[in-house]
Amino acid sequence: MDPDTRGYYDRDPEGYASTTFGNDVSSIRARFVRLLDPGARVLDLGCGSGRDSLAFVGEGFDVTAVDGSEGMCRVASERIGLSVRNLDFTELDYESEFDGVWACASLLHLRPEELPHVLSLVRTALVDGGVLCMSFKRGGFSGMRDGRWYTDLETEGMVGLAEGSGFSTVDVWESTDPRGTVWVNGIFRKARRRTSKAYPWHSK
Repeated sequence: MDPDTRGYYDRDPEGYASTTFGNDVSSIRARFVRLLDPGARVLDLGCGSGRDSLAFVGEGFDVTAVDGSEGMCRVASERIGLSVRNLDFTELDYESEFDGVWACASLLHLRPEELPHVLSLVRTALVDGGVLCMSFKRGGFSGMRDGRWYTDLETEGMVGLAEGSGFSTVDVWESTDPRGTVWVNGIFRKARRRTSKAYPWHSK
């Protein structure tokens, strides 16, 4: 995670959590959850306030939560009642441990050149046939915005990034939050064989 972005979350994690914990992403979670078996192992990659981890725990899943901000890890742990691991996404070190990876509005804080590497680590963390759900703000911008680094993607770019990293596309859709921000959301399955095809997935 960009140091300035990490600092943004570490400065006031309680305040950030209070403004985002109530955001309703249940419709997105539902599309992800229906692809998982009962009791599946879920990695909440960039858990933030712990909102979604808490929901997954409530649905009976075996949840591992990580975040790049030490402050957010502390706040999320208090809310979830579980230990939350402070881990930079570029250092993800799990191997075939999860049935699903939930990366809701988290990978967007990576620089474009970091995304293929991190997706390769996510792929390694999943079992064969495991699923990844990720979301990005729609657009072609990459850079600092509102004190944080953002990489925005169009739908085609997100699909190209995922498929170029060894995933097959399951479901892709756009959604608009109450502030009017348009998001591109996708669910992807770990392919049995890694594709070698290259995709021009991002342009600034």
